[in-house]
Amino acid sequence: MVLQSNRQKVARCLIGCGANVGARREQLDQAIDMLRFMPGIQLMHVSQFLETRPVGGPPGQPPYLNAACLIETTFEPIEVLDMLLAVENTLQRSRETRWGPRTIDLDLLIYDDCVLKTERLQVPHPRMTTRRFVLEPAAEIAADLEHPVSRCSIHELLENISQRHLHVAVVGVPGSGAPEIADAVADVTLSRLIHAPAPLPIAGWGALSTKQVSTKEPTEQLLLLSQKYADPLLKANWPDGPHGTVTDYWIESIRLAAENNSAIDTNKQFENAFASISQKTVTPHVVLLLNVNRQTLSERIAYRAHAAQQSDVFADLVAVQTMTTSDQGIATLLSLQEHLIDCLLSTQGRQCRPKAVIQLDSDDLGKAALDAVAAIEGIS
Repeated sequence: MVLQSNRQKVARCLIGCGANVGARREQLDQAIDMLRFMPGIQLMHVSQFLETRPVGGPPGQPPYLNAACLIETTFEPIEVLDMLLAVENTLQRSRETRWGPRTIDLDLLIYDDCVLKTERLQVPHPRMTTRRFVLEPAAEIAADLEHPVSRCSIHELLENISQRHLHVAVVGVPGSGAPEIADAVADVTLSRLIHAPAPLPIAGWGALSTKQVSTKEPTEQLLLLSQKYADPLLKANWPDGPHGTVTDYWIESIRLAAENNSAIDTNKQFENAFASISQKTVTPHVVLLLNVNRQTLSERIAYRAHAAQQSDVFADLVAVQTMTTSDQGIATLLSLQEHLIDCLLSTQGRQCRPKAVIQLDSDDLGKAALDAVAAIEGIS
């Protein structure tokens, strides 16, 4: 005879709280009290309130009061979301403007070790790893709580964005807008800007890697390329200034692009030599990972073919133009994009992986630039 247990699983959840309209402290107290007496919820800890400036959204907003609370619940993630929305509605939360002023804002940041992405809910919260106004109160009450994607504790995530000279890498395939968005982030943050010194080893790369036909083996060419990417990022020469460094590349993209290129045989010797080069560089503290769809890539390749003499926008697509057809180029780029996403967001093998990765849709380049700037402004 098998006895069935009626005991439900209890999940630990980290909730972010904020308000910047009206009686902020009173509204936060009311929201937390509603959580405290909600059936199915046990309120474990509440942080102190922290006043912060608004990040993103319309200009001229008043400052926020932010806090975090740790709860235990038998609710499923979507039920926790619905509960938080009910509290917000009770306290007359307005949703007319994205990142606009609000009487109360409650976000489900972490739900145990759950990794979930639906139209209604994404956990862990997709932007929490670069938001100081989230991490500081969270670290006060749950410093050892693990982020289920980065596999870092809240304390480690806060420490990661508290480095004196941050390395922010804007990462995407050619045509995603990485150079353009890196320019925007560097302009706003007054950061040192480093562009990729040469094209990635996608199809047609060998012909672009030198003006003449190279006598070097592909592996040797790859290592020379890797060293070019590494030289500005060496730990031994890393600056100490407060404004940081913004790059439009991640050195690991070379390895992923080479693995994705059927014309290149990446052997164990290359892997070992590449690892030796990569380990001497400063791993990005923050990666802004750009996603672009097939239609947008097609349009940008066509634009580049006609505007090459008048504009340097999407100049990183020069390598793609050596391919026989645009369809072939697009397929190659989308495959590489999937490799980048898998590598950066995998919960396995976190060694030398960035701790904070923010995904951005870059089909609308202007909006992506604003989102990128907001993500980095949230660090301060």
